[in-house]
Amino acid sequence: MVEGGDTVGEPSNRPPSQAVIEAVAEAEGVQPEGLAPPAYEPLHAVVDPTALDGLFAARSDGRGRPSGTVSFRFCGYDVTVDRDGRVTLEEAVEPAD
Repeated sequence: MVEGGDTVGEPSNRPPSQAVIEAVAEAEGVQPEGLAPPAYEPLHAVVDPTALDGLFAARSDGRGRPSGTVSFRFCGYDVTVDRDGRVTLEEAVEPAD
């Protein structure tokens, strides 16, 4: 787990893609704009940010999604995003394929 905790951030109205960038930047000790190539892989190399945001967007009738998570590997972390915008980071123990 990252820095003794498993969840970075509280539920928020930020798009999930932005929440992931901010959480990983915080774990790495850099500003979000510093989380960029060549030192770091871009988020879009591992997940489509627009699709990620769309997974958790309100339904067409305005109702929120009842539940759900999505997980992927990014910048050496196993990242899980839940419907409330919480981002959980775990340091990856196995190399990515």
